[in-house]
Amino acid sequence: MRIPLLVVLASSAVMGVAQTPAPTPAPAPAQGGFANAYPPRPAGDPAVVARGKQVYEVNCSFCHGSDARGGDGGPNLIRSQSVLADEKGETIEPVIREGRAAQGMPKFELTSAQVSEIATFLHSFRVAGYDTARNRPPTIVVGKAAAGKTFFEAKCASCHSATGDLKGVASRYPDPRTLQQRWLMSNGGRSGGEIAPASAVITLTSGQKVEGRLVRIDDFVVTVRDADGNWRSFRRQGTSPKVEVRDPLQGHKDLLRVYSDSDIHNVTAYLVTLQ
Repeated sequence: MRIPLLVVLASSAVMGVAQTPAPTPAPAPAQGGFANAYPPRPAGDPAVVARGKQVYEVNCSFCHGSDARGGDGGPNLIRSQSVLADEKGETIEPVIREGRAAQGMPKFELTSAQVSEIATFLHSFRVAGYDTARNRPPTIVVGKAAAGKTFFEAKCASCHSATGDLKGVASRYPDPRTLQQRWLMSNGGRSGGEIAPASAVITLTSGQKVEGRLVRIDDFVVTVRDADGNWRSFRRQGTSPKVEVRDPLQGHKDLLRVYSDSDIHNVTAYLVTLQ
């Protein structure tokens, strides 16, 4: 939203030229006019805000930042039209449930109550002005590397190796924030990343198989782009046609519902040691 600028017009006397009276200046805006454009909402129940913060930190903060003003890859949520128009999660829930594949946002299977709690947490921030939460900590490396190694070996070692594909990963991503974003969501579904995008194999009732890069899938339609660059869309009715999704990032997405804050901090602390 753009804030109009107050233009003050003044006339100066010029010898020999008739002067036109200056127009009456518009009233000056009230002190803190920018902040008044985004008045704070009524304070939410502290217990609900706390629950929303917990759900947000596990599912959203790695992309949108701890203060919801944008993180490593995710946009600012505080100024998002969906959040600004929202009251109790009604405009946020469709985005969370459906995701935004083109922007690298996966679907999240959260309950309506959890979404409402996230909304209450987001509404606790001031849209204008400054919050102490906006001050980033000196470093995000606050976990325990030994605990991170234990978690890694239990949950990640089946696909990744500290002496193989992740050897020297901390040197490739010297900024711990970037490193944390990469391991949490890898290429986030965006093109040009290190991991191939999701693909799908569609088996039609005739037995014909159509395979390609997954463009869209929901309860009603599935769209792929085949090897020739053609877009193929098929209407879905229940389990017909059969769709097999092959997503290299599925393991990362599944773990998003498992991580605790401590797990995230600990794994990042461990990966930072892989120079």
